[in-house]
Amino acid sequence: MTKNILLNWQMSNLSGWGILGLNLFSQWIKEPDLRPIMGVQIDPRDIPMVDPLRLTYLSPSLTESNRYLGTLSADRNGVVKLKGAVIDGLGNDLNGGRFVGQTNVGRCILEDTALPDARERLSRYGHLLCASSWNASLLSERTGRPVKVLPEGVDTSIFCPGPKSNVLDPAKFYVFSGGKIEYRKGQDLTLLAFREFARRHDDVVLVTAWHSLWPKEAVGFRGRLERPVELNSQGVLDIKRWVFENGIDPARVIDLRLVPNALMPAVLRDVDLCVQPSRAEACTNLVATEAMACGVPVICALNTGMHDILTAENSVILEKQTAISGYSGMQTEGWGESDVDELLAAMEWAYEDRAAARQLGLQASAWISQNGRTWANHARLLLEWVRGIAE
Repeated sequence: MTKNILLNWQMSNLSGWGILGLNLFSQWIKEPDLRPIMGVQIDPRDIPMVDPLRLTYLSPSLTESNRYLGTLSADRNGVVKLKGAVIDGLGNDLNGGRFVGQTNVGRCILEDTALPDARERLSRYGHLLCASSWNASLLSERTGRPVKVLPEGVDTSIFCPGPKSNVLDPAKFYVFSGGKIEYRKGQDLTLLAFREFARRHDDVVLVTAWHSLWPKEAVGFRGRLERPVELNSQGVLDIKRWVFENGIDPARVIDLRLVPNALMPAVLRDVDLCVQPSRAEACTNLVATEAMACGVPVICALNTGMHDILTAENSVILEKQTAISGYSGMQTEGWGESDVDELLAAMEWAYEDRAAARQLGLQASAWISQNGRTWANHARLLLEWVRGIAE
């Protein structure tokens, strides 16, 4: 008998939630007694650049997911009931969706530590799931309930070490930074450190992948910088103007537009260093994890969810973390402000001792595989857990 598992969020390869959905779905369609369903109709335009072999394999199941979703209807209260399990994707507001299954899991990804009425809001879920120990601890403390922790992974069939393309100037040193622009991600700290780094070295280049599906949410952010980021006349974040207005030569910055996840491995393999001084990560920092899998040395802040992935053997850890206070956007218990001087010193080490930095990157890639931080393993463990709680 076919069993349903509905993932109540949108599949995509342009966002963290979407990438999770795409990889779980891809792994679960191999199970003969399982029908994975996305809670939002799947549009092929949401998964650009997925390789044609994989897309051909996925296509019948994508069609079946859309077909089955179309057969469901809401009752007079707006609730859609189905036989099987529902994993509801929940953010800071803990607002759930309209689907109710025989087994109901709230997958909580939280940066805001306020969590008002968490016990009441989550009472509809028989089980709670998080992607980091930090999130699980917060949630357990607020609800008094056990929380399952399953760290996210990467697709190591594409995120893996490999040769550089030789497209970029081999005489340059390329520093990568990714993630949508917001206070939490700490792009202001990256730019402060890079501004001084570029002043010291005329051969360094910053490669940014800071665009997202929601550019307007980033408008006005400046953090500790003098000038905020704005949109250009096409409605796209004007990264070049932003760095220029904050004292960095735009010629020293390569601004990548919105990059489908399947294309990121080629980008990462061409850079020399990845810098991620996030103030908070609800999961374990997908950008850093993907860079590690590709063998790129990573400098990362030791706070929040990143405690679950960073070790002295797989990364350069930013240990100086100052508590965040006075941020009006949300409550920040457990967040950390990285020290720009420590970040700069770490960048200098990677620049000066490139052989050691490369070795650290290769150790990180091995660590990812040895510790099962892959989407395949994540999907297997999650399915085992859901089957266990559904029995």
